[in-house]
Amino acid sequence: MDAERKCLYCGEPILGRADKRFCSDSCRNAYHNQRNRETNRMIRNINRVLKKNWQILTELNTHEKTRVHRQTLLKKGFRFDFYTSCHTTRKGDTYYYVYDQGYLRMRDSDFYLLVTKSLDV
Repeated sequence: MDAERKCLYCGEPILGRADKRFCSDSCRNAYHNQRNRETNRMIRNINRVLKKNWQILTELNTHEKTRVHRQTLLKKGFRFDFYTSCHTTRKGDTYYYVYDQGYLRMRDSDFYLLVTKSLDV
């Protein structure tokens, strides 16, 4: 009966336990890596954009609070549609955060207030 079971990745015969699905650890890893490739690629791309946004905010926010023009952020490649969290104040202002680096669009202008929040992990 063992001769009838084939590895899900390479097709080699499987010897051993009855519930074994792969002939080796390398075939098991290769199978799952191939199966999850698209999902992992999407997550890597999102993380790359978040990291770049964080680096831009960190570079521009030299103090705890800094005022920056929208064009400055855009020229550096900042993408406003990628952030990790947001916070709306009682006054209705919404701060967007990329991890610990945040920004707030200043009312009636193209300037943003960059802030840093302490992370209590």
